[in-house]
Amino acid sequence: MLHGHRILEQSEILGAMTEVPGEVTRTYLTPMAKRAGEQLIAWMKEAGCDEAHWDTLGNVVGRYFGAAADAPILMTGSHMDSVVNAGKYDGLFGILSPIACVRALTAQKKRLPFTFEIVAFGDEEGVRFGVTLIGSKAMAGRFDLAWWNKTDKDGVSLRDAVNTFGGDAQAVDALKRDPEHYLGFIESHIEQGPVLLNEGLSVGVVTAIAGATRVRVNVKGLAGHAGTVPMPVRQDALVASAEIIQEIECFCAAGTDGLVGTVGKLDVVGGGAMNVIPGEVNFTIDVRAGVDATRLAAVDALKKSATEIAARRKVQLTWDAFFHLEAAKCDDAHQAQWASAIAAQGAHVKAVRHLPSGAGHDAMSFAGVLPLSMLFVRCGNGGISHNPLETMTAADADVATNVMLHFLEHFQA
Repeated sequence: MLHGHRILEQSEILGAMTEVPGEVTRTYLTPMAKRAGEQLIAWMKEAGCDEAHWDTLGNVVGRYFGAAADAPILMTGSHMDSVVNAGKYDGLFGILSPIACVRALTAQKKRLPFTFEIVAFGDEEGVRFGVTLIGSKAMAGRFDLAWWNKTDKDGVSLRDAVNTFGGDAQAVDALKRDPEHYLGFIESHIEQGPVLLNEGLSVGVVTAIAGATRVRVNVKGLAGHAGTVPMPVRQDALVASAEIIQEIECFCAAGTDGLVGTVGKLDVVGGGAMNVIPGEVNFTIDVRAGVDATRLAAVDALKKSATEIAARRKVQLTWDAFFHLEAAKCDDAHQAQWASAIAAQGAHVKAVRHLPSGAGHDAMSFAGVLPLSMLFVRCGNGGISHNPLETMTAADADVATNVMLHFLEHFQA
């Protein structure tokens, strides 16, 4: 488990590079991001990368050259920023594991038929500027110039932060990868969920990164005295909302393709009172699935049910689907090669599991630009992530790294 122990040790070192002592908080273009990036550059060079440097947007890029000077490029990577009070493996594992692969290839004096590019993306989480996937979207040619005017809590613009960090805001277009020269994008990431853990599996093949629809719902009834309005004639906005919310849970629990539905916010307008029938309620819905048709059909069905519930309970319903994100399907040929790489581990894995990702990842930035795929790695503690309790084992880190190494050594575009 040489790979696994080293990766966990490196994760501890990076975890100590935090803006808030006692927790892991490392945001984009900060001094701690600089420290982490410099450490990653050092590890890339030590592992045998022929190049390792900062780019103009604050991403770290390492390359292990292919056997031929004009070899095409296969890109991998993940993010080195974190949410507030995060775990130590989200994002970072997808950088450290490929570095370990380069170390193994260097020890064998083996060159691949393609250049292997490892990217530590400066921003995926969007904590500092409220924009997610900045680094990967720039490389996919999807950087939005309006982002330059986004500011952090101190009023510092993204443009100024990049330039102060040592980057060059004027050169962002040069980061776009040319699909003519790239074979695809792969990413290894902790699952951030309990599926692999519950099934006793170290790794799994991701089928798609889920698409998402977000809805704001307003329910208006009629406020009244809790003691004087008879039950049959009430227009209780909170009870109507509760029935809709229960329908969301039941419908999504019976769904397929990784369908999930979440009510993350609920507000009784005015704060409510113990002796008043609630007259107005706002809540949000987040619906996700690995297949867009499943998600869209679910949203339509839930809207229909909510409308029927509102009519029966004599309340008014406003349904505002304000956000849509298409699913990013993982390349079929890649999935087959990941499955072969997992099967090649023999007794170290019990089965090849395919599963969707409900969370967003840098890989999704390349949907429609490059063939993309992901390997999921089991995390412990019930699959918890974005939390200091996030954990993984050295054995799983080792298995996942050996899976990636096999994938690279046998990769067919």
